[in-house]
Amino acid sequence: MSFKKINPELKEVMSSIGIDEPNDFQTLMIPKIKSGANLFGIAPKEAGKTTTIVISVLNKLNYSSVGDNPRAVIFVKDRQAALNLEERFKEFLGRKELRIFPLYEEGDLTHQKNTIYPGMDIIIATSKRFSKLYFLNGVNLSELQMVVIEDADFMTRGTAHTDIDRIAESLKKCQYLVFAENYDSKLARLKDLFM
Repeated sequence: MSFKKINPELKEVMSSIGIDEPNDFQTLMIPKIKSGANLFGIAPKEAGKTTTIVISVLNKLNYSSVGDNPRAVIFVKDRQAALNLEERFKEFLGRKELRIFPLYEEGDLTHQKNTIYPGMDIIIATSKRFSKLYFLNGVNLSELQMVVIEDADFMTRGTAHTDIDRIAESLKKCQYLVFAENYDSKLARLKDLFM
């Protein structure tokens, strides 16, 4: 089975990096994500969760840079996860100029705000830093289409779920995707919080 209804330019780049057929997880998840459903994607390591996120986000954004405001925000546990995911996205861009920015605590907040303000398509962020930027009016979410949480196990500790929930309360219609290795009662409460 091939990737169906994926942006042709994105498919071409995927093929150039050796991704011609979806794995089992992608076969199950990508059509549901394309339908606009809010989903939990639960699978073990190496199941293809990160690649599913990248393909789904780029496809949803029509593989193009548009406007000034972010259309996708992906929450990750820390700086290293943000940088790793940014690199994974870059593998899928080919010659495309989508604007992707990793946002994390260790960076200078003023610099981050000034970088995002002129225009960004995708923000990969830690929840704490994104929440701080948002409540300082440093990012406009009026065009946001997707909120994704990669490896959501970190959401069951600390205040990450509270940060994201406060942001979700102020959003209009948006698609939520949560990816994790295991689904338990702590993760299940996210469904009530913002799914």
